Amino acid sequence: MFINNFDPVAIQFFSIQITWYSLSYIFGILGGWILSKKIFISNDELKAKFDDYVTYLILGIIVGGRLGYVFFYNFNFYINNISEIFKVWNGGMSFHGGLLGVIVVSIWYAKKNNQNPFVYLDTVSIVAPVGIFFGRIANFINSELYGYETNVPWAVKFVQVDNLYRHPSQLYEALLEGMILFLILIYLRNTKVNKSPGIISGLFLIIYSVFRFVLEFFRVPDEHIGYLIFNLSTGQIISIIFFLIGIYLVINKYEIKKKI
Repeated sequence: MFINNFDPVAIQFFSIQITWYSLSYIFGILGGWILSKKIFISNDELKAKFDDYVTYLILGIIVGGRLGYVFFYNFNFYINNISEIFKVWNGGMSFHGGLLGVIVVSIWYAKKNNQNPFVYLDTVSIVAPVGIFFGRIANFINSELYGYETNVPWAVKFVQVDNLYRHPSQLYEALLEGMILFLILIYLRNTKVNKSPGIISGLFLIIYSVFRFVLEFFRVPDEHIGYLIFNLSTGQIISIIFFLIGIYLVINKYEIKKKI
């Protein structure tokens, strides 16, 4: 068993603090950017526009992630404290909200350049697990999004939370939604499955949603929300929606490919 008493602050210069959570966004975006340019983009036109696209992508992640948290997880608080919405440094980001932000930005940018948005979304889908991995590691360091009490040998006591040994659900997510999902998508990208723009995006939504849905059973839900319909968490309900979207996308793109 392990005791977690990490300091959320990675670097401090006098009164300036750089948190592990901030660094996770930086590492995730830079890692995905570099991998995309060096390995996953072969189209010269896409490669030329990708740097510009990443600028908008960052805005989509931050704005979408924040608004997703506001609307999905804590609407009542923020509707009565509007100014708190802009205080991103106080925490509160939603992966699904960030995902919606990425989709909106990708569609807008692609149409602006007369391109298929899925040529961007497929690339982002492959490297997104890199960002998810770093984000979940930061959650672990911050002692947030922790799991239920357990006596498994790898249980972790989050000293900043309580004296109970819990599932390190953040590490479960880093492993499945990060590393394993990344390897699966690379494999699928190199098979005959990847024949039409949009299929990889759909597969990402399907596999991520399955992993997230299962792992939510190990994770303590947000205290102010708890469980909702059918005793499911907010994350599980949103995952079901994205899973269905992924299924529709894969079927739709596969049918289009058969007609070509």
